Amino acid sequence: MEVSEVSKNKKLLIDGVPFNVEGVDFVKPGKGRAIYHLKLRNLINGTLSEPTYHSGDKFDEATITVRDMQYLYEEHGHYTFMDAESYEQHVMGEENVGDKKLYLKDSLGVQVMMWEDRPIDLILPKAVELKVIETESALKGATVTAQQKMAKLETGMSIGVPAFVKEGDVIRISTITGSYVERVGG
Repeated sequence: MEVSEVSKNKKLLIDGVPFNVEGVDFVKPGKGRAIYHLKLRNLINGTLSEPTYHSGDKFDEATITVRDMQYLYEEHGHYTFMDAESYEQHVMGEENVGDKKLYLKDSLGVQVMMWEDRPIDLILPKAVELKVIETESALKGATVTAQQKMAKLETGMSIGVPAFVKEGDVIRISTITGSYVERVGG
């Protein structure tokens, strides 16, 4: 694939390492070949880089598969997932899971990006349901609107919630924004 065919979210193999294209900027100087500034995320370690390429430069496309899996457990910074079809277990390091660990609870259904039978990234559902384990008690006279307080969730995450949420409640959290969506049970 030539650099002119590269677009956002393409998966490229550069020097034997898979990258996700986060952005592409094209510059055509008055003289000479066109210049492409790519914003690339290394899918192995998550680092960002912004290399420059010229028209005519070529890349191999990285073959990335996405598998449905279930989160099982964490042990010493290693997260274990089970393939929903083959029941095969795969382990991801904390460097690949990153802050997504704050949304992981036992038996959560997720998607795992695989490269050469190796898990490299995690795709969470749009929202997860987590139990509130600690929060301040509601203030006297607090209404359903506007007032927020901090709540600690079963995964260790702390977020702002409405004043009516109490310990033991199960709440839905957006994995996109990291914010409270609604109370789903008590």
